[in-house]
Amino acid sequence: MTRPEAPGTVRLDKWLWFARFFKTRSLATRQVSTGNVRVNGDRVTKPAFALKAGDVLTFAQGDSIRIAEVLSCGTRRGPAPEAQALYLDRSPPPAPRPDPVAAPPRYDGGGRPTKKDRRDMTRMADASRRPLE
Repeated sequence: MTRPEAPGTVRLDKWLWFARFFKTRSLATRQVSTGNVRVNGDRVTKPAFALKAGDVLTFAQGDSIRIAEVLSCGTRRGPAPEAQALYLDRSPPPAPRPDPVAAPPRYDGGGRPTKKDRRDMTRMADASRRPLE
């Protein structure tokens, strides 16, 4: 038997799923249960926490921290534009990624030979085995 929700509220795990922050509701439930979600600065560990418009959520998603202000409770998990209308994203911009590290320069005789190096070595070896005319 499901517990009726107060008007204008929705379960926290359901809302995270409705807003498409998590792919499945069980992933959202696990994130809340482990204490990784804060509502208005307070840690929440109950997936059935009643969320209402105006609450601010803070949680980790991947390598970034997400901050979302709840604008609407929603009634279903709809398409992405509908999900994005449920919240206002207040997350800080992502940190710039460092430049990719360039491969170290190759030195003659150092490291594993490339395919071209092997062809050249084979050519030189074949040339040295030919009898002189």
